[in-house]
Amino acid sequence: MPRIIRRITTGAVLACTAAALAPVAANAAFTPGPAGDAFYAPPASLPSGQGKLIWARKATGLVALKNAKATYRVLYTSKGINGMPVAVSGLVSLPKSKAPKTGWKVITWGHGTTGLADICAPSRTTATSSFKSYVNYSDATLNRWLKRGWVVVRSDFEGLGTPGQHPYLVGTSEGIGMVDIVRAARGLDKRVGKSFAIAGHSQGAHGALFAGGLAKIVAPELKLKAVVAYAPASHLKEQAALLGNLTTPNGLSGLAIMIAKGAALVTPGYDLDTVLADAAKALLPKLDTDCVDTIGSPSAFGAISPASLVTGGQTLDGLYPALEDTNPAVKINVPTLILQGGADTTVFKGFTDLLVPELKAKGTKVTYVVYATANHGGIVTDTPKAAKKADSFLAKLLK
Repeated sequence: MPRIIRRITTGAVLACTAAALAPVAANAAFTPGPAGDAFYAPPASLPSGQGKLIWARKATGLVALKNAKATYRVLYTSKGINGMPVAVSGLVSLPKSKAPKTGWKVITWGHGTTGLADICAPSRTTATSSFKSYVNYSDATLNRWLKRGWVVVRSDFEGLGTPGQHPYLVGTSEGIGMVDIVRAARGLDKRVGKSFAIAGHSQGAHGALFAGGLAKIVAPELKLKAVVAYAPASHLKEQAALLGNLTTPNGLSGLAIMIAKGAALVTPGYDLDTVLADAAKALLPKLDTDCVDTIGSPSAFGAISPASLVTGGQTLDGLYPALEDTNPAVKINVPTLILQGGADTTVFKGFTDLLVPELKAKGTKVTYVVYATANHGGIVTDTPKAAKKADSFLAKLLK
């Protein structure tokens, strides 16, 4: 699907039906967003400030969590990688329980890798989406948290679903978007409180750590209580330096090209095309149409070895400064839990082993637990002890 370039004017929004304009509950009154893809095309003039709700629409289908009283697709303001205001999409799920006097506690969830194309935005997932298993694997976890009476918010991240490019694994972009959606949820329903925790998996865990470091700066009015990171991506520079050793075609080439494109977006004057081999350049349009389930397949970048992504004599070392800057070794002022699978072949335990002391050296209080037999997705889906650890950690701090 090509990226959305059309803008929906405020006047078009006001032309929605009277039924759509009606507030859905006494505590939730908002500007209703248009249906379909038009939801993701923001008005020409955005509200001033970050974390402002632009519009919302009740969500149904696969993205509507079963333990939520209601799930809403939201469009909200944030800050882009160029420092300018941007619109970001996401989901807000409200619990069925009565809100306490101080408001519901919130968990902002960072999703794992889905792709770079607009169609890959998690809030766009439907029963027919080819990449749906890369989104709904976390539903059981999120439903548990809703059952505990916590609001669950899920940012799509900058440029994923909305205009502009998605800066994949650029931590500041992910982190700011994850904090701003908490503010937007408070604009959606006044029962949403100020206390929140941050959690995520893989790409989203990388974003969760950055969000933890940025929360006080981005939203000083909120009260961050905890951070949970399942298998956080880290040490991308070191991994990029190893690509030349991987001479067999495999799915890692898909991840490598997405990382390179994300880093190139924050490297002024860098032209990725000048270093890529012809075979890789020919496949670049797939990043705008395909999602993670096919990007690394033999029909796309999986047909190329990581070492063959660049043309003869070229390297990706021009991206190393950006990759180093996005290593999530940041100072977080609240307790932080990192859960890692020992059998993970996507985010290798060895890199997380390096990250933990780096975080501690910054002054972050880290609890690090490794589950020897858990693989990358299994740390979220198939490791009951990890689920129990995360839930008890959050419950203690979200009192």
